Amino acid sequence: MNRYDLIVFDWDGTVLDSAGAIVMAIQAACRDLDLPVPDEAAARHVIGLGLGEALRQAVPSLPPERYSAMMERYRCHYLSADHELDLFEGIAELLARLRSAGKVLAVATGKSRIGLDRALRHSGLEIYFVASRCADECFSKPHPQMLEELMAELGVPAERTLMIGDTSHDLLMARNAGVDGLAVAYGAHTGQFLLQHGPVACVDTVAELSLWLQQNA
Repeated sequence: MNRYDLIVFDWDGTVLDSAGAIVMAIQAACRDLDLPVPDEAAARHVIGLGLGEALRQAVPSLPPERYSAMMERYRCHYLSADHELDLFEGIAELLARLRSAGKVLAVATGKSRIGLDRALRHSGLEIYFVASRCADECFSKPHPQMLEELMAELGVPAERTLMIGDTSHDLLMARNAGVDGLAVAYGAHTGQFLLQHGPVACVDTVAELSLWLQQNA
């Protein structure tokens, strides 16, 4: 009980049900540019990385001179539908309970600053988070910079910090920062795959996440 003071959430696939939309945007951008289209598994694997790194991994044959065009097409497809995306059921209530319990909440995401600010405003969740770090401000996950900066800003040591995410990139970032990682298997990566990266626990639903935090955090 009461193991953590700072709880850091990933955004896409952890708070927002957006993994499917990201996959479709990556695939559509490839079609627009007549590039090889990654299958769903390959596109899901890169969710959580900074956009540039994600597209390089999803489309390894992409020439460097076409990165900017690929990013523009991805953003066009994703932003055309992001207003239709929903929060995972129960996540807003969970954040409210955590704040009421005195927990410090933050976000560490592969989104850009503009993208996260847009998502926070649209979702109404900005009232719960006191700090955030984005991929265009820090090294991309799994580098520990996002967590290290959040802990320094908020004055919380690694042993009192928990990172919650739906990808191996989140869990590896937590490990690299000396922070416990909690896996959620309702987002981009499967529970079986996430368990290979040493989380303190792996939960299948927001309800299970809420119960685990109530019992352990």
